Amino acid sequence: MTDYAKLDAWIDAHFDEEVRFLQELVRVPTDTPPGNNAPHAERTAQLLEGFGLHAEKHPVPAQQVQDYGLESITNLIVRRAYGPGRTVALNAHGDVVPPGDGWSHDPYGGEIDGGALYGRAAAVSKSDFASFTFALRALEAVAKPTKGAVELHFTYDEEFGGLLGPGWLLSQGLTKPDLMIAAGFSYEVVTAHNGCLQMEVTVHGKMAHAAIPSTGVDALQGAVHILNALYAQNTLYGQVTSAVEGITHPYLNVGRIEGGTNTNVVPGKVVFKLDRRMIPEENPAEVEATIRRVIAEAAAQCPGITVGIKRLLLANSMRPLPGNQPLVDAIQTHGRAIFGEPIPAMGTPLYTDVRLYGEAGIPGVIYGAGPRTVLESHAKRNDERVVLDDLRGATKVIARTLADLLG
Repeated sequence: MTDYAKLDAWIDAHFDEEVRFLQELVRVPTDTPPGNNAPHAERTAQLLEGFGLHAEKHPVPAQQVQDYGLESITNLIVRRAYGPGRTVALNAHGDVVPPGDGWSHDPYGGEIDGGALYGRAAAVSKSDFASFTFALRALEAVAKPTKGAVELHFTYDEEFGGLLGPGWLLSQGLTKPDLMIAAGFSYEVVTAHNGCLQMEVTVHGKMAHAAIPSTGVDALQGAVHILNALYAQNTLYGQVTSAVEGITHPYLNVGRIEGGTNTNVVPGKVVFKLDRRMIPEENPAEVEATIRRVIAEAAAQCPGITVGIKRLLLANSMRPLPGNQPLVDAIQTHGRAIFGEPIPAMGTPLYTDVRLYGEAGIPGVIYGAGPRTVLESHAKRNDERVVLDDLRGATKVIARTLADLLG
């Protein structure tokens, strides 16, 4: 019988050390783009060695990384085998969007203020480098398992879809766990999530002097017409609902637009990038075909306008796989004990790396250190933070869960 109180006590006794570990991880930038993330993997491996945990370094070939639009990726695997039985993998990603403006704390400082640790990726998801590492350390120090195995997967490609992170580790045959837990938040265990389609649309017109605009074709006017058609489509998405708790309806966002050459020139080219979130019930091929049709029909209404469309990312949605119930049950049981409230099993509108494990037939869930909502964490905004009590609690839940799963 596992003595959960002793696991909790070990984590409490080493929590200051866990916080310092997370601070060190936050202080090495992993802005993606540009995606020069090998230095962070080197630093993480060095820190893990200090805990007696050897991290295998698996660099993705440089040309493959550059073709993907990034600079460097080294993924890490820590393998801890105890005996016959199932292997449980814990995956967190170190890459993150650039910090942007408006911070009241140094985005790479790991500063502590008001019981929270601030920094880019402090919540999503370097916090789970820490929670997973210290849960593993507590497991070995207290429960001393003799069955099964645990693997830590620290990867660096979630912002670009995960294909060179978990996708690469799986496709290269470097790992095939039986169960997995991916970085998440503390007050829910996620069993399903949205898919994501990202596309780049290039609208071509013809440049001309603004004094004689009739000699050109305004690509911006064409782009506006196309965008209006897409936004009309987005309004219709509100009528499509998902049966998965925590997921509402599909939606579309245009997150970047650029074009033109100067104020006095009719713009000859405009480029915009869109993000279409897909609920688990949708067929990605049909979603993409519909988006392409809406764009083509709108462009056809603008004489002289031509359009190029490039798919940037297709991340499938995640559905619950048979076999994930032991993960759900253990996390809910221990989450209630640690946090004093029910931990619902639900879906999330985010898309994550965990879908790649699911596509490989590996049942998994999303759970880790963080608040009740993405909004509270300030992920992808200024002043991202993780509440230290959530980090402590999630570490205990993961340690207890591993003890249960390894018997």
